[in-house]
Amino acid sequence: MIKGDIFFNLAVRSVRLNFLRSMLAAIGIVIGVVAISSMGMLGTNMQLEVKDQLSASANTIVISSDTVRMGPVGFSPSSSAATGVTKDELTKIKTVVGSNGTVIPIYSTNTEFTINSISGRGSVYGLDPIDIPKFLSLNQSYGNGTTDIGGGQVLVGADIAENFDLKVGTRIRIGSFSSASRPELRIAGVLQPRGTVADGVSTDNGIVVNDNWYTNEYGGDDEWNQVNIIVNDVDNIDDIESAVSAKLNTNPKTPVIRIRDATSQLATETAALSTVTTFIMAIGGISLLVAAVSIFNVMMMSVSERVQEIGILLSIGTETGEVRRMFLYEAFILGLLGAAVGGICSLAIGYTVVEAMIGTTAYFFEPASILYVPAAMLIGVVVCVISGMYPAWRASNMDPIDAIRSEE
Repeated sequence: MIKGDIFFNLAVRSVRLNFLRSMLAAIGIVIGVVAISSMGMLGTNMQLEVKDQLSASANTIVISSDTVRMGPVGFSPSSSAATGVTKDELTKIKTVVGSNGTVIPIYSTNTEFTINSISGRGSVYGLDPIDIPKFLSLNQSYGNGTTDIGGGQVLVGADIAENFDLKVGTRIRIGSFSSASRPELRIAGVLQPRGTVADGVSTDNGIVVNDNWYTNEYGGDDEWNQVNIIVNDVDNIDDIESAVSAKLNTNPKTPVIRIRDATSQLATETAALSTVTTFIMAIGGISLLVAAVSIFNVMMMSVSERVQEIGILLSIGTETGEVRRMFLYEAFILGLLGAAVGGICSLAIGYTVVEAMIGTTAYFFEPASILYVPAAMLIGVVVCVISGMYPAWRASNMDPIDAIRSEE
């Protein structure tokens, strides 16, 4: 057993005799382990949350125009509907989908708004009130609301309601900050939080208005920014996408519409988050390089201070491999101590970072997240052992006579 190995005991003695120096060197490993594991857990928690939120709209197909058209006469430049799905295209989509799903046309733009003389900015979605309950729900904690909104009523997202301390019945003015003459609209309800969704309707910082009010305000009648298809059976998504594409994109070289779903967005979001996580972890890994230099320095000092001890060991027949093992044990002990402390700190610091950055720790103890702690600890130990290889080799290759004659 390693514990009964005399050379392991000599390594332990060396660490104990130079405890302060050894611990200062191990701090670098602690920092490196914490940095790598915390950033890894943060990135993984972000990915898991996005995946969970996108999965909520996994049965939704989003269709948008792939061609640029001139807007209608009187069309407002502030509207983003200059490129849209036409009424004829919408009819074809409904024909293809039939009873296999629900087709929801959506107008959208981004604009300013004012509530109680406080200005803000967010997305505005124009929807037929009949379509709203099909994929949006109300948060009744802000007051009893309704999704059956008329021209003078709106629904607001959870973030807007929280930031402006709203309740049902509050008045809102949509439009330029300076447009004090614009009529105020009544908030008829506050929507439930949706987070990151794949259906293109991010209502948390958005406002939902009646589609007739939207077209009267921004123009673009019968030319929707997007059309969502809520599929009855998620297993039929690919078949419906293919059928819609075949019906509208008759010329592959000049597609009329663009089709996407949660799968494609999830792949894009995951790839982006994974890249960012890897980059941040690489930055955290720099601290391990600094720690490696510190460990190397400590090991070289240990070799220099024990020259005569090494000479005596070699002169009495100790093999060079055993001397190397003694110093590698010492590097291993330093790495193990730093990794153990770093692992414990990673759980506390990582939990705090995830809570602060994401707002939830629901995925913190998932295997994909917590796995970064032992992985970072292993990396820390390996870095220490690698840093101790040259000092160990140098110690084992000393001339025993010269080592014994050396002055302390």
